[in-house]
This record gives sequence, structure tokens and C-alpha cells, in this order.
Amino acid sequence: MLEQPKGIILEIRAGTGGDEAALFAMDLYKMYLRFAQNRGWPQNLIDSNAGPSGGYKEISLEINSSEAYNLLRNEGGVHRVQRIPKTEKNGRIHTSTATVAVMPKVEASEIKINPADIEITTARAGGPGGQNVNKVETAVRLRHIPSGIVILSRTQRSQGQNKEKALEILRYKLYESQQTQQTTTLDQQRREQIKGAERSDKIRTYNFPQNRITDHRIGKSWHNLEAILDGKMDQIIKAFSQK
Repeated sequence: MLEQPKGIILEIRAGTGGDEAALFAMDLYKMYLRFAQNRGWPQNLIDSNAGPSGGYKEISLEINSSEAYNLLRNEGGVHRVQRIPKTEKNGRIHTSTATVAVMPKVEASEIKINPADIEITTARAGGPGGQNVNKVETAVRLRHIPSGIVILSRTQRSQGQNKEKALEILRYKLYESQQTQQTTTLDQQRREQIKGAERSDKIRTYNFPQNRITDHRIGKSWHNLEAILDGKMDQIIKAFSQK
């Protein structure tokens, strides 16, 4: 991986659990966003796909800080939540998951991309969650022909900005492929982090009835769940730095 990446891209996706998984994906997004804001790190929403009942099916966030990768790299994996959904009439606890992938940003000088290998199409873009449809085609769909990688960027104000964000993600994906000597694909690497998004693949559990977060990799728990989801993750970050 990059020795000192200047930033990261976080991809958060709803896993098992339907609507509740999408709501949990939103909770995780807000947690990382507030953590970045608390540290004064510039951040930028790349793309989002809203769930039918709220939350996000998937959402991508760019964080620009040389500290971000070292502090957040251990967040990659399957996160599990146990709580009573607002729509649950019988008070039953539901278990859902969301996945997080942490990707270091790659500078343009590190990966050369042949423009002839890129197919670009445009479309009208909505805002986050699909609202406020634009009258001009600012969304960019980029396909890297040799690898088949497809990137969609639609949250920037202009077509040029969306194109650059899509190219940033493509550079990361091509970099990862080169680093592994093309023995594994990006999807395979992602699966090492997020696996199948099944409940048994969890790296961390957020248990609302017991006000407890448990990281299963280091066997440690914390009991201020709401504060952590509000971005106060420093004790978790510190616990990993001591391992």
C-alpha cells in the first residue's frame, strides 16, 4: 500500500437486514464524517444511493488528510448492529450489517491511464439521496475498458469535477491491482475486508440494548455507543494503536 497516502476513500454499503441495514450504513457514514470534522479534515461526498425507506444502500466519502489512512485503516470490514428498528411493532431486536472499505487515495503521477482505455458517458445527476435533479448532464460514468472497472460520480457541481473524482477512484483500483501483481482483483481484495456481509463475518458489533460496542478482533468493548456514533472514536483508534 502507499506509505503516506494523502487521503482515503471510504465506501460504506448496506449488507444483510434490508431497510435497517441501509439505516445503519447511514449511521456509520455520519460517524466517520463527524470524526473527520472533529479533526478538521476536509471531506467530500463522492456518491450515494439512497435506500427506499431512508439511509443508504451505498455511499462513498473522500477524506483528505495524511493521517486518515493510518487512523481509519482498521475500520474496513463487516459492522453488525443489534437494535429494535423504529418500524418494529413487537419490540424485537433485529440484527443487520453494513460493510466498510477503506481505500488510500492515489496521486495521478503514480498511475498512468491511457485515455483511449476509458469510456465516459454522462447523465443528469441528482443530489445526495437522489433529490434535486439537475437540468444539465453533470454525472459521469467511467468505464476502464481493459479491466472492466466501472465508476459513477455524480455529487460534484460540474461534469469536470465528477470526472476527476471518478479518475481518482480508478487510479486506486488500478494501483491495488499492480501492487498485488495482478494475482487478485479489487473485488477479491474488498471481499477480504467485507467478505459476504454476513452476520458471522463481523469485525464489530453495535449493541444498542446493552449500550455496547465490541470489536471482535481485539476482544475489547466500550459502553458509550451514542457518543462513538457521534464521531468520538478516539478510544477505539487508540486501542488499535496499542496492539
